[in-house]
Amino acid sequence: MEITRLVLPGPGLDGRDAARLCARLARLYDGGAVAVVCDAGAVTAPGLAAVEVLARLRLVARGRSLRVVGVAPALRALLGLVGLVELLGEVEEGEPAGGVEEGVEADDLAV
Repeated sequence: MEITRLVLPGPGLDGRDAARLCARLARLYDGGAVAVVCDAGAVTAPGLAAVEVLARLRLVARGRSLRVVGVAPALRALLGLVGLVELLGEVEEGEPAGGVEEGVEADDLAV
C-alpha cells in the first residue's frame, strides 16, 4: 500500500488554507490514495485556523485513512484546549482503540 503525503504550510495557517488543503486531499483520495499522511511539522505557530484545517480535513477523509504526524507541542496543546485532540487520529491514554468495545459482565457493579 502506497502512502501519500499532504504537507501543511507553516508556521501558521489561515482560512484560505482550509479550502485549498481540503481540495488537495479530496484529489488525492479521488486519484486512488488509500492512506494519507498529513505532515503538520511546519505548523509551529498554530491558531484557530489550524484547528479548522484539521477538522475539515477529517471531514474530507470520512472513514478513510488520514494520519497526522509531526505535530508540534503548541498545536497539540491548542487542540487539547479546545477539546479536539481526536482530530490527530490518535487514541487517548486509557481509551480503547476505535472499533473496540469494552466487555461488561452481568455481575459488574454500576459505576
